[in-house]
Amino acid sequence: MFASATSSNTYTRQAGAYQQMHVSTGVTGATPHGLVTMLFDGFVDSVSQARGAMRSGNIEAKGRAIGRAVSIVNEGLKGTLNLRDGGKLAADLDGLYGYITLRLTHANLRNDEAALVECNQLIEPVRSAWAGIADKATT
Repeated sequence: MFASATSSNTYTRQAGAYQQMHVSTGVTGATPHGLVTMLFDGFVDSVSQARGAMRSGNIEAKGRAIGRAVSIVNEGLKGTLNLRDGGKLAADLDGLYGYITLRLTHANLRNDEAALVECNQLIEPVRSAWAGIADKATT
């Protein structure tokens, strides 16, 4: 499903994607599993910030938060998928992440808070499943 956890290139890409989201706490010492967990957490936080900015009419902050969420999905989560070896699960996640990116873009263009809620609802089962395998992750 995901690129090899032992690949330093994958680790570097995950760390770089997360650091680009302006979050540095814990990235250096995090495992690949931990980095993906941080990406999920960063996504949820960014969507929450976008919703708050949307409600308050702060267009600039809304755009920054949604842009951060899109980057997390495209560069962090989608970018670490191993489509060659990951089978149907990786392909399904790739499609899901693509759809979430479309919905985030829609939310930004139309000030559609319901689309942001939908994005959180779509990512939450994946986030929960990922958290559920934490004890099984060896790296």
